[in-house]
Amino acid sequence: MDQNTLAQKVVNHMMEHDRFSQWLGIKCLVMEPGKSVLQMQIREEMLNGFGLIHGGIAFSLADSALAFASNAYGRLSVALECSISYPAPVHNGDIITATAEELSLTNRIGVYQITITNQNNIKVAFFKGTVYRTSKEYFK
Repeated sequence: MDQNTLAQKVVNHMMEHDRFSQWLGIKCLVMEPGKSVLQMQIREEMLNGFGLIHGGIAFSLADSALAFASNAYGRLSVALECSISYPAPVHNGDIITATAEELSLTNRIGVYQITITNQNNIKVAFFKGTVYRTSKEYFK
């Protein structure tokens, strides 16, 4: 099986079991080893007391993009460290897109940059994640 087919199979398996990503309403636009593009629309129940997106929602979208990009190689990878910055607000009804790109990959460690933009292509969050790559394979 080629790498892109494997990536799609892994991500489909992950999404099937990821109830939180399903609740977020995530759509998988691009799935490749080391790269993912996810999109979702902000709903009223995702807002904080200021009427803006709760930071945990953007973090969760980026975390899912990290998981899909890093696991798409077919090896179980888990987050070691993640950080996020929010340079612009996100509002109810906005459509946000997370693009995960691999910065570095070794046998045991992967480092990823995830940029979240809104429907106007304004950068609303920057997320950096480091994963540990186990030796467990999804499909043998």
